[in-house]
Amino acid sequence: MRVQVAIVGAGPAGLILGQLLHKAGIDAIILEVHTPEYVLGRIRAGVLEQVAVDLLDEAGVGRRMHAEGLVHRGIDLLIGGRRHRIDLHGLTGGKTVMVYGQTELTKDLMEARLAAGLKTVYEAKEVSVHDFDSHHPRVRYVKDGATHEIECDFIAGCDGFHGVCRASVPRNAIANYERVYPFGWLGLLSDTPPASEELIYVKHERGFALCSMRSHTRSRYYLQMPLSEHVEHWPDERFWDELRRRLDPQTAETLVTGPSIEKSIAPLRSFVAEPLRFGRLFLAGDAAHIVPPTGAKGLNLAASDVRYLSRALVDFYHGSTSGIDHYSERCLSRIWKAERFSWWMTLLLHRFPDTNAFDRKALEAELDYVVHSLAARTTLAENYVGLPFAD
Repeated sequence: MRVQVAIVGAGPAGLILGQLLHKAGIDAIILEVHTPEYVLGRIRAGVLEQVAVDLLDEAGVGRRMHAEGLVHRGIDLLIGGRRHRIDLHGLTGGKTVMVYGQTELTKDLMEARLAAGLKTVYEAKEVSVHDFDSHHPRVRYVKDGATHEIECDFIAGCDGFHGVCRASVPRNAIANYERVYPFGWLGLLSDTPPASEELIYVKHERGFALCSMRSHTRSRYYLQMPLSEHVEHWPDERFWDELRRRLDPQTAETLVTGPSIEKSIAPLRSFVAEPLRFGRLFLAGDAAHIVPPTGAKGLNLAASDVRYLSRALVDFYHGSTSGIDHYSERCLSRIWKAERFSWWMTLLLHRFPDTNAFDRKALEAELDYVVHSLAARTTLAENYVGLPFAD
């Protein structure tokens, strides 16, 4: 098979890229190691910056998002039992975020790809990338026991943190920067109305908590947990009791509980690979970077990468190599700003087991400054809704 672009990975990054390239008349195939059901079963992000919303509109898949998504104009910080609202809309000149679950977004992209008759190979096993340092890269995979090879102009590595694309780069050609946090998030999804109309970020002596949602009738809650914890030790009743302990009395009293639809513990890490281009191979999304979910940046960074990459590839087929030549540096500039914000939010709101008394008091002062300083609230709001593109 011969295509212009081979995309490895059918998560949001790969699917959005495939849709944008299709709109531009560029022939692309997507390879995914898992089944469609597995991809849709992953419970992930739900807060979209304007850049992600605009990109989904550009890809032609924004109709249901606008109909069912929840526009949020602010968030709450719950500190010492008291809620402090960060007015995102007012502090950023009218910018907002959209709450729309990654599962729904992925479903929209899959349906659009199917309707357009575009080629996606699920359960593609033993995927390998070859000759990406030449002008004739190739991708091999096994499907139903038969080996297939794709010749292409470019390979887009959208296959996640554990994918084959980054792992195929020579070790001396890439630098990895990583911080692993000494805790995780225990998440619970339930068909219950949210605890509040906007997200609540909780700083508590028992650990961080987050009250989020996917719709007016589906809620997502998180509790900070040691990495030694196991999800089977947390039946629903114990989860709800612990969440109430970390909330303010009024929110705890009105909290609507119910049986969990999904429950899992996710470790937190910060990770960046540099560079993101290796000849004709490009890394995007979780293959290139991981952020702790505290700053709501993971999916939005993937959308940012894909925005740069799709434009770079379109420009290439119109005779310009500037976009692909500068892809890595443009992405990394935005990535490191998001990494810094996510790291800062994580440091500010979580309890670290090795934090000494001085650092604890300094962080308390930092939080006090954030909620009482217009400049600090503005900085938080600008980063949360997403910084503008520099290009």
